[in-house]
Amino acid sequence: MNRVKCALTIAGTDPSGGAGIQADLKTFQELQSYGMSVVTSVVAQNTTGVSAVHHLPVTMLKQQLYAVSDDMPIDALKTGMVATIDMMEVLKQWLKETEAAYVMDPVMVATSGDPLIEEKARDYLRKELVPLTTLVTPNIPEAEYLTGKVIETEEAMKKAAEELVEVYGAGAALVKGGHLRGHAVDYLYDGNEMTVLEAERIDTNNTHGTGCTYSAAITAYLSRGDTLKEAVRKSKYFVTEAIRYSFDLGAGSGPTNHFATRKETMKG
Repeated sequence: MNRVKCALTIAGTDPSGGAGIQADLKTFQELQSYGMSVVTSVVAQNTTGVSAVHHLPVTMLKQQLYAVSDDMPIDALKTGMVATIDMMEVLKQWLKETEAAYVMDPVMVATSGDPLIEEKARDYLRKELVPLTTLVTPNIPEAEYLTGKVIETEEAMKKAAEELVEVYGAGAALVKGGHLRGHAVDYLYDGNEMTVLEAERIDTNNTHGTGCTYSAAITAYLSRGDTLKEAVRKSKYFVTEAIRYSFDLGAGSGPTNHFATRKETMKG
């Protein structure tokens, strides 16, 4: 009997359920991958913003990581909010001991604009963790920080994706174009080929947790054995539908709908 495929998220929390490990676990469940989680930081946030952050002790982060990997299979994993250099150092050592596909959502700022990572930790992330990735999935502001280049056009997005792979050592890079106008166009570069992923832009402010959801979907599909290109293609559809049928909840940027691709939801 074939065992269930397993996906792990290493990230911060969102008690309102739209982002962070809550969004990741919902996505894993929808895509039929057994979800596991390691909490890095407890974040008091909702659709309007972040009001407080508590970083867990590094020893607790390490204990969580090994509690999972010593006992459970990990077919793919993703990281979201990893806020400090100390956390990143522990994560780096642990990552070198696992063979699972690694998707990095380089979370730096919440949808609301609130910073989620220490300034000095950003350089460490770029230099030490990006080279360990199977895929890094920055939006335009994140790609600008990682490359140090201004990105205002699709051509600049493509160059950033290439630079993340060829200069900074990522296994592949998916630069997401949600911050540009027109259709929602993303560029995936795997070191050999540039793939364009395009979808209509949904007219909504309810985009809380889209980056978490997109990267979690890719992780789930990779855990199930899809190729990188196929995993990204399917995840682009998943997150587009999650935005299309997003929930008008809260006073700020509402959450996406993690079960939007269910047939009964689509009929509704």
